[in-house]
Amino acid sequence: MTIVDTPERRQLRELTRSFVTREVLPHLADWERAGEVPRSLHETAAKIGLLGIGFPESVGGSGGNLLDSIIVTEEIIRSGGSSGLIAALFTHGIALPHMVATGNPDLIDRYVRPALAGTMIGALAITEPDGGSDVASIRTHARRDGDHYVLNGSKTYITSGVRADFVTMAVCTLPPGTGALTLLVVDKDSPGFTVGRRLEKLGWHCSDTAELSLVDVRVPVANRVGEENTAFLAIMQHFAAERLSLATQAYAIAQRCVELTIRWCRDRSTFGRPLASRQLIRHRLAEMHTRAEAARAYVHEVAARVAAGEPVVTEVAMAKNVAVAACDHVVDQALQLHGGYGYLRDAEVERHYRDARILGIGGGATEIMNEIIAKGMGL
Repeated sequence: MTIVDTPERRQLRELTRSFVTREVLPHLADWERAGEVPRSLHETAAKIGLLGIGFPESVGGSGGNLLDSIIVTEEIIRSGGSSGLIAALFTHGIALPHMVATGNPDLIDRYVRPALAGTMIGALAITEPDGGSDVASIRTHARRDGDHYVLNGSKTYITSGVRADFVTMAVCTLPPGTGALTLLVVDKDSPGFTVGRRLEKLGWHCSDTAELSLVDVRVPVANRVGEENTAFLAIMQHFAAERLSLATQAYAIAQRCVELTIRWCRDRSTFGRPLASRQLIRHRLAEMHTRAEAARAYVHEVAARVAAGEPVVTEVAMAKNVAVAACDHVVDQALQLHGGYGYLRDAEVERHYRDARILGIGGGATEIMNEIIAKGMGL
């Protein structure tokens, strides 16, 4: 029994599989076409305890830790769900942790509890049009005016930005480039706060993504998360969980594509023989399986160390890159082995092929991870 494979977590897997089979698979194709998942799905997931996994019961969560969240993420994809579904349904996983960490009872009651109950949707807004991975260069400005901040600026690539009721937003109160950031919770209905447009994407079709614009938006000082100009470190600390979630999605997609491709190669015959009867195909499947399982083992090891409180920034970056590399290889081979069928929207591997491409970009691009790794090596 590994640290991830406990009786309780096996039950969590079963609960997740049941949820996907009953609530997701009959509708996922429709959600992909619609460009979003219904708000009712959040409430359904909350009622059975999935939405609150990894959050303490004291703030409305279901308990558990990072490892339990990884189980849910992994099992959703292994059961036929998608990475885009996870992005849409679990956006609160990046929108809420900063509020929970501060322990502010007002913010917890107004935003955390409703989000974990599925009655509100939250988003996290850090990235800006000219900022990319350079968090310290954020230009969205917050000027103090009595009991309010006045916000001006823009954000882009914001997951769930169309549907979100509130956005946890990184802003600067000092000149841009100083790294002195502040987090504010901005209500969607605030005057001057608009969704510029829904962004069309290569993958993650059921996850809405938006540009946000802020023109003289007034946000109460009471909506500040933590102290002013201290958010940069908090953002960096919470990147570990986000990156491990993306790493989990990567190896889980790889595992799912191996399973789908094995099934296809057993059923598909060419020149009078099943594909799986050919040594070349078997060896290719063996290599795909090896890469997926190796990535899973390493991500689990690093996640266990993070859950234990170890400062493993370098290892988290390596885990993300290892899992993404494995996924990139496997989805490419899976689609190739599916032949022409794999190129059709009817094929599940086609969706995974598209969805996988964002994983080496989101949460810190592969190149950023390599820079972190290099620094960890003393270079």
